[in-house]
Amino acid sequence: MEEQILEIDLEELKKNQNQLNESWLAMYGNVIEMILKEMFGMPIFGSSSYIKGKPKDVRDFARAVGNEKKYVQMAKEYGLNDPKTYKQRGKLQKAIQGFEKRTGIKWPFK
Repeated sequence: MEEQILEIDLEELKKNQNQLNESWLAMYGNVIEMILKEMFGMPIFGSSSYIKGKPKDVRDFARAVGNEKKYVQMAKEYGLNDPKTYKQRGKLQKAIQGFEKRTGIKWPFK
């Protein structure tokens, strides 16, 4: 079985945002979901993901994904209504806003 490589090129996304269709946006969301699953120790066999772009854009992308992970962990551990979870949600929103502002690319999860 050949390994599937899913690549997100942030520079291409910036250039072609007005041409993106729903299937591409779904794939973008799926790649982020795969990254999160791998971060939670659920290996995805037969595929890997790759993010490329300007270093600051990739850093902001990684920050947003990392905060997604922390938010999911907090929600699982403390519940959605706990102040710790609310605080992490605020950090997540700030990270997403930073990514969107720097790149102009919408984050697929809200």
